[in-house]
Amino acid sequence: MPTKPLQYLLGYPPALLQQVEQLLGTGRLGSSVAQRYPDAHEVRTDRALYDYVGSLKSQYLHKAAPLARVLYDNKLHVVKRALGTHTTISRVQGKNLKTKREIRIASVFKQAPEPFLRMIVVHELAHLKEREHDKAFYSLCTHMEPDYHQLEFDFRLWLTALEFEPPAAPETPPNVD
Repeated sequence: MPTKPLQYLLGYPPALLQQVEQLLGTGRLGSSVAQRYPDAHEVRTDRALYDYVGSLKSQYLHKAAPLARVLYDNKLHVVKRALGTHTTISRVQGKNLKTKREIRIASVFKQAPEPFLRMIVVHELAHLKEREHDKAFYSLCTHMEPDYHQLEFDFRLWLTALEFEPPAAPETPPNVD
């Protein structure tokens, strides 16, 4: 049983938290999430992430403003207590106001299964149209990813497993003499 609170699951019902604590107590939370999402993705570089985000943006938000930068950020999860950010940077250039948009994704998503990466990208892309986390925002998220809420919950379980369960030891190959 965890001695500190399950920070990624705050606000969920006590009965659900009890089930999570039972899985943590038996060391099976990580494996149960891994069973549902066994495959990692290949989007490891900032360029690949830019292309991945661009393809989703062109599919769902083709009229939204273009993105100047999309990148993985090593400091995001630790410093800002966020998993992704979207920023709009405005600069005066002569008589014009130039605006650039940027999306940063926490580096923890490099090792996450692809559905989790898609969930956070959908979340940040939705902020291009809707600033607040309101009904319209979540409606847009579920339009782009119908399983958005389930993926967000499962990702929170995955983060909890990373925090409380030790990583599985890699299998050592048999000795060949």
